[in-house]
Amino acid sequence: MIKIIDVPLQSDLYEKNATLYFDDSISARGCVIYFHGGGLLYGDRKDLPTLHIEKLTSSGYIIFACDYPLAPVCKLDTILKDITSTIEAHRRILNDYYYSKTKLPYFLWGRSAGAYLALISSLTEKNEQKIENPAGIISYYGYGFLCDNWYGTPSKFYSKLPKVPESFLENISKIPHAYGGLDTHYSIYVYARQTGKWKDLIYEGRDKFFYLNYSLRLCEKLPAPLFCAHSVGDPDVPFSEFTELCNRYNPKRFVAASDEHDFDRHTENPFTLQLLDATISFLDRYLEDTKTEKRLS
Repeated sequence: MIKIIDVPLQSDLYEKNATLYFDDSISARGCVIYFHGGGLLYGDRKDLPTLHIEKLTSSGYIIFACDYPLAPVCKLDTILKDITSTIEAHRRILNDYYYSKTKLPYFLWGRSAGAYLALISSLTEKNEQKIENPAGIISYYGYGFLCDNWYGTPSKFYSKLPKVPESFLENISKIPHAYGGLDTHYSIYVYARQTGKWKDLIYEGRDKFFYLNYSLRLCEKLPAPLFCAHSVGDPDVPFSEFTELCNRYNPKRFVAASDEHDFDRHTENPFTLQLLDATISFLDRYLEDTKTEKRLS
């Protein structure tokens, strides 16, 4: 039976929580730390479809879905510090809510902007906090700001939607927060993509340091194996961004013949079940590699 536990997390900045999902009839083999999507401007940690939760937990994985503070109130430097502090603290939190005889390997998993956070937070040399390397990184339609123009110019896809005025930004709370509902926050992202001002809403500083500290452009190697999934017709994050991730890091790839960004939200779509099966195969493979390394050390 799947257990769902909401857990308070320490933060002096905002009300911060995580949600643990696990099957209490199965001994956990690993932990997957999950970051939600939403362009860093909207969304919440509880956006995983039930099918995703059931598939991973029935395969022996704990899902640790965590909050992070949203832009534009908080910028990337603050968001990244918050993410890495959560990763650093996750073992202590797990020990409080789940008993395991052994230290569970952990993976980083994100969808869209959450995948970006999983990728960037894994690069410990960019962070003040030092975290142990994950056993693997899972990117569902993620990005590393590797290709030019797509995020800094008006999006053709979002320009087809009703225009969102800049004045809409004034309606957003100036107090740091983690929850950004579709009814209150999605329009911020639409505005960002219609105007090409997305980077301005999530980052303050010189472009040089954005690409140095908050992109993968200078990263030759990731600290863990990578799984990447993308749709060929993604209207949000171009397929060229996926191609560049693959060219650089040679991940395990999953390509869906779809023209939607978050195609896996349709759980009746056969691509979704195939994606989850491929994800679990990736988790299982590198979980075994972790066990082998422990035996040899």
